[in-house]
Amino acid sequence: MARISPPDPQTMTARQREVHDAIASGPRGKVRGPLAVWLHRPELADAAQALGRYCRYDTLLEPRLSELAILTIARIWGSEFEWWAHKPIGLKAGLSEAVVETIRTNGEPVFERADEAIVHEFTRAVHTERKVSDDLYARAVSVLGEEAVVDLAGILGYYALISLTINVFDVDVPDPDAPRELV
Repeated sequence: MARISPPDPQTMTARQREVHDAIASGPRGKVRGPLAVWLHRPELADAAQALGRYCRYDTLLEPRLSELAILTIARIWGSEFEWWAHKPIGLKAGLSEAVVETIRTNGEPVFERADEAIVHEFTRAVHTERKVSDDLYARAVSVLGEEAVVDLAGILGYYALISLTINVFDVDVPDPDAPRELV
């Protein structure tokens, strides 16, 4: 059960309503999950959603790679909401069912593409070791390019914030019939 409910639309402050409407009218189409929690502090919600919009829609990484990083983070953090939200997006973006299932079960995926292998390895290193080795960094730059590695680091930081918020506030998956896949 969630520890905090989103602000009631009937009692939102003018600033909460402004940020809510800006998020809802953007590419996300609605306000839920951590963004809804952040509305309790509309300044945080506004800043975070701007960063999230960039990380989700405007980086140099193609969606397949962004979604791979997001699903890997969701698995590491045990973030059910994030897994629920991004698994179908990742599959639609071109991730294989086998890779997604192996990540879900904490296995070691076999990747057919070098860019997927490096994004997964880089993401795991950042979130489990809290750093990347010189060798891993050089390989990531070689495969993705330096600017894309900067974007990847931004995605990893943003989705760590997302996962942390989900876990701190025990944000529920909106669909009560959805399986709890990460447990």
